Amino acid sequence: MVDGSGPPAGEAFEARMPGLYGTAYGLRFALKRRGVPGKVGPLEGLWWQVEGVTDLEAILAGDRAAWRWTLLIVLPHGARDREIDEQLAAARTKVAPEIASTLRVERFDEGDVAQVLHVGSYAEERPSIERLHAGIAAAGSRPRGRHHELYLGDPRRSAPERLRTVLRHPIERGTSRR
Repeated sequence: MVDGSGPPAGEAFEARMPGLYGTAYGLRFALKRRGVPGKVGPLEGLWWQVEGVTDLEAILAGDRAAWRWTLLIVLPHGARDREIDEQLAAARTKVAPEIASTLRVERFDEGDVAQVLHVGSYAEERPSIERLHAGIAAAGSRPRGRHHELYLGDPRRSAPERLRTVLRHPIERGTSRR
């Protein structure tokens, strides 16, 4: 995981990629040398605002200066603590010191979530996010925690209309279940 703030694009993201991918692929190849198969997961992002809340309207309205985010990649299973420490240390040398200080490995469990697949550009996510939140409410639940996205395509290689993004939000179940 690595933290950032502001608009979700350009140099802020690119500056963090060597740390994330360096750790993930370094572990994958360390495992491969031991004969342990493993895959590197997709890039993911957690989104919230300065005040620590996830205000859907503010996010969708585009107040990008107030955005805070954590980018993450699920690491291959089977890595030993020593291997993780080695790959994390090596990846920290590939990013600026202020970024290296937030690059970390930690367990992450959101609990119950609702999610929907969005196909199209990131700028066109609003209707899909609204459907996700409407579905959460219709199920008698409510969103909690941070908005979560899993990026299943590479925007450098795919046309915007073909990008696939899993839009996810942790939920708190209500008293009624459907």
